[in-house]
Amino acid sequence: MRRSLTTFLPLVLSIVLLSSCRSPRPTAMDVSKASLPEQYSRAEAGVQSPDRWWLDFGSRDLENLMAQAFAQNLTIAETEARLRQAVAEARKAGAALLPDLSATAGAGVSRVRANDGLADNTTHEYSLGLAASYELDLWGRVRQGRRTFLKQAEASRRDLEAAAATLAGNVAETWLRILEQDAQIELLERQLETNTRQLDLLKLRQLKAQAIALDIYQQEQIVASTEALIPQSRAEARVLRNQLALLIGRAAGTPLALSESALPSLPEVPELGLPADLLEKRPDIRAALDRLEAAEAAVRVARADRLPAIRLTGKAAYNSDSLDTLFDNWILNLAAGLTAPLLDGGRRSAELDRTRAITDERLAAFRRVVLTAFGEVENALARETQQREQLAALERQLAFARDALRESEKRYMKGASDYLPVLTALASVQRLERSVLSGRRELLVQRVALYRALGGRWTSEEADRLATEISKKQ
Repeated sequence: MRRSLTTFLPLVLSIVLLSSCRSPRPTAMDVSKASLPEQYSRAEAGVQSPDRWWLDFGSRDLENLMAQAFAQNLTIAETEARLRQAVAEARKAGAALLPDLSATAGAGVSRVRANDGLADNTTHEYSLGLAASYELDLWGRVRQGRRTFLKQAEASRRDLEAAAATLAGNVAETWLRILEQDAQIELLERQLETNTRQLDLLKLRQLKAQAIALDIYQQEQIVASTEALIPQSRAEARVLRNQLALLIGRAAGTPLALSESALPSLPEVPELGLPADLLEKRPDIRAALDRLEAAEAAVRVARADRLPAIRLTGKAAYNSDSLDTLFDNWILNLAAGLTAPLLDGGRRSAELDRTRAITDERLAAFRRVVLTAFGEVENALARETQQREQLAALERQLAFARDALRESEKRYMKGASDYLPVLTALASVQRLERSVLSGRRELLVQRVALYRALGGRWTSEEADRLATEISKKQ
């Protein structure tokens, strides 16, 4: 074995020297940073927001929903289970760095009957053995194989963080839609009350010959149309509550005990930071980078698999028919074996090409995730800006429609016009009231999208907390 190591030592040194002479190539992280602009298109100053961004809304209901979702959501539980699988795979791969030791033991009795009819001849046999094997990791094949699984486990952890980030956004958005639907139902009930009261007034005017039947029919039509919208909104509110129940790990129809009914105020614009900050704050980017590094480690494993391997084996055995000599008749075998691939039909070469292709795929995926993350921030900023402008326009339109309604009612009461302008203005006001309410909810949803796109380090803390709770249950 000493001669084998001496023979291959120059080869090992030459490979190490050649690898050290390679010029360092830029990392995927450096390339991605260089591909991002220095700042976002909307560079206005923002305020420092809490890392757990939903606290900005100042809602106790939302805080409670988030806590329940992180503790009970089934998607989070699935992702956490996949993480534990990946960690176990990494531990299993790391076991190859240590010697493999196994023990054997056996006992037997043989009895031979004598031909002369005398007593039988009984023989007792015992065996004990230890076997050990260990591969000298000259080329780093075992270490890189372990690194592959470690990086995959880290990527699984980032997946858990990304799932938590997605869950937080879905809970907040669903909660906002529930508040909007509840407000829409309340608004529709007020509008129905107004329309019904207007219908009663028209009927009184008809008795005084101050209104015609056509006016009543038209008002009855708007009353019926308002009534038709209420069941639709109630059904949507129920569906949204069922969706929120699923997000927090409960069955559909479970009461949610929401105490707040009004949409929250829009928080101040958060501090955006720099686009390069996304590389550290977005768990999906970190997961893509971990998978890229796992693929690079797999390439090194495939490359090392084409080189000779030295394996040490040792065996200590005892085999005796006498218990008195149990510790006197040990047989000890030590051996070193060298295996080198000669002909494999191109299997190892194909495996190396395959792992290189996977690395190229993961590199492209990593760059795509980085650019997608930057695009999500830009899209959220653009949508929020446009939603602000649209909401302001809707509010101005609603103010003008209310002025038109008041003027048309005055003209109608004075007999200067028929009822149709009043009916048109009333329908326009009520439609715009509903649109403004939806616009306010949509503006809040776009803010949630911006929070999600910017990421945060709270996901790592949440993953640590989940891992701690799971370990306590086991």
